[in-house]
Amino acid sequence: MKALIARPGGLGDVLQAGPAVRAVATRAARVTMLCGPRGASAARLLPHVDEVVVWDPPGEADDADGLVRKLREEAYDVALVLAAGRRGPGPATRLLRSAHVRRIGAAPPPGGRPESEAALGAAAELGFGLRRGDDGRPRVRPVPDTAALTGNGPYVVVHPGAGDPGRAWSAEHGAEAVALLADAGHRVVVTGGPEEAALTRAVAGRAGVDLGGRTDPRAFAGVLRAADALVTGSGGAAGLAAAVGTPVVPPATRDLTRAVRSLPRRR
Repeated sequence: MKALIARPGGLGDVLQAGPAVRAVATRAARVTMLCGPRGASAARLLPHVDEVVVWDPPGEADDADGLVRKLREEAYDVALVLAAGRRGPGPATRLLRSAHVRRIGAAPPPGGRPESEAALGAAAELGFGLRRGDDGRPRVRPVPDTAALTGNGPYVVVHPGAGDPGRAWSAEHGAEAVALLADAGHRVVVTGGPEEAALTRAVAGRAGVDLGGRTDPRAFAGVLRAADALVTGSGGAAGLAAAVGTPVVPPATRDLTRAVRSLPRRR
């Protein structure tokens, strides 16, 4: 059986589809993820994803026609469409119908439920369930050792940027958080994408290790996996931290150093 899972969105959105991917993979011999450019790197981190197809709706007509032809040639037996924000599953469902996918299931927006649970429910309606012992939490493939980037010893990650500008920090706010953590005795690593290099440099200052623009998603997962905690307002970074088992401290915490100090050391 060949299966396709469509989940537009960014890093955190696609990571939430991971448990549904694992459920589908219990019966499908091959699993393809259909996602947007912002989520493709996350899809490649998910266990049991064999191929990633990038689709950026609405796209150009010629590109859409080419994608429909590709999907038809693959002859998928089943597809699971996971809702993307307010648009819902409609655009992806129409695309897959044009590609003659034999059976299509769709998950509506999750409402009050965690998105991963809503996705698992939709997978169950198609007859896919998790293996015994699978806790249904997001997870990623094994991540690399990133000590060469972070240096040795315990550390806390501060990630000031965010895909949603309303959740990103100013350089002043981030630098204050780094200073508070450093004064409390924590070693601090500051992360961000290439477009955030100026921000991370200002936030890290002299007290933090600046990794802005120096990690791809897989290396970023490795940095988070070895951290004692992540401090961020970014939903994507928080989702990746959860997938590797790292506690997340919201940036609005009144006493940041006390919140981090209360977390158990992971070594």
